[in-house]
Amino acid sequence: MALSNQDNNQSSSVIYVTDENFFSEVLQSQLPVLVDFWAPWCGPCRILGPVIESLSKELDGIIKVAKVNVDENPKIAGTLQIQAIPMLAVFNQGSLLKAAAGVRPKQEIVNMIETVIANEGK
Repeated sequence: MALSNQDNNQSSSVIYVTDENFFSEVLQSQLPVLVDFWAPWCGPCRILGPVIESLSKELDGIIKVAKVNVDENPKIAGTLQIQAIPMLAVFNQGSLLKAAAGVRPKQEIVNMIETVIANEGK
């Protein structure tokens, strides 16, 4: 399966999620959600940022892409036991289905998402 939606000229659809709206934006989402747990001081997080932005454009309408600043939102980071950043997590129908720490190649992130989508409803 090759995930793709629209052209890359559209603006980013990354949403910034907080402790207050994580439940509604991620766990109650009708679409699968890729969440990037990050912090502004994290060098690897800054390296991964453009990849996340690109995926949000390319997969708009297929998945939701969210970012959680772990310094500003310690409650959700603590609840999910995020111990390393960047941490990418894919949620679907309220469940955490895939997670990977560290900078990942774009194709590996796409593969994570494809796996979740392929198993949807199973």
